[in-house]
Amino acid sequence: MSFYETLRHFADSYALVVMLLLFVGLCAWPFRPGAKDRNHEAATLIFEGQDDGE
Repeated sequence: MSFYETLRHFADSYALVVMLLLFVGLCAWPFRPGAKDRNHEAATLIFEGQDDGE
């Protein structure tokens, strides 16, 4: 078996599973219980330094 075929087999099987798990993990990361404060801070960062009364 050549090196190319070995890499191709790895990419078709294990690398696909690793990429899928990484994708699911990154999509779920903002929804973890400890991220609420950090997500709120990031969402309101654009309004920092602005007065509401004009």
